[in-house]
Amino acid sequence: MPTLPALLAEVRRCTLCAESLPLGPRPVFQLHPRARILVAGQAPGKKVHLSGVPFDDASGQRLRAWMGVSPDTFYDPHQVAILPMGLCYPGTGPSGDLPPRPECAPAWRQPLLARLPDLQLTLVIGQYARAWHVPGARGPLTVTVRQWQALWPGVVVLPHPSGRNNGWLRHNPWFEAELVPALRARVAAVLAGTAPG
Repeated sequence: MPTLPALLAEVRRCTLCAESLPLGPRPVFQLHPRARILVAGQAPGKKVHLSGVPFDDASGQRLRAWMGVSPDTFYDPHQVAILPMGLCYPGTGPSGDLPPRPECAPAWRQPLLARLPDLQLTLVIGQYARAWHVPGARGPLTVTVRQWQALWPGVVVLPHPSGRNNGWLRHNPWFEAELVPALRARVAAVLAGTAPG
């Protein structure tokens, strides 16, 4: 097994799907073995590709609000690992960004997750992350999000925090009334080292 620095260097040099990436490869992620929270997202957007900073956009602001954390905490790799299903920007299709490239997760996800032994909470964002982290889940993502207590306290499935989901949030007021306060409390307890398991 390669050392962590060697693995991270290999991931950052990855060109597996370079021919399919409109802006070329630029893996964007954040990882340290001491991280206790994992944000398992979909794939970087164009703005994130250009900055190289995960969730460096409006959806990141909303996600941090849901979690109840500051940017300083969110971007502290000793606290929060950020590992999308696709590490590079996949491009845009007719209805928004394309799905994560299918080559990425099989190549890198398990080796990277194996380097996160202290995780106490995984935030699963969107259907592609749900398929990996909650393989038994079926049906619409909303159903899994609504049944959040079934995976509590180790895993929380979330809708994507993109503005494209503003309508979903309006139609599902229970999300911000029930789940978000519980999530903030859980995140605070994990970060403070007071959360059980």
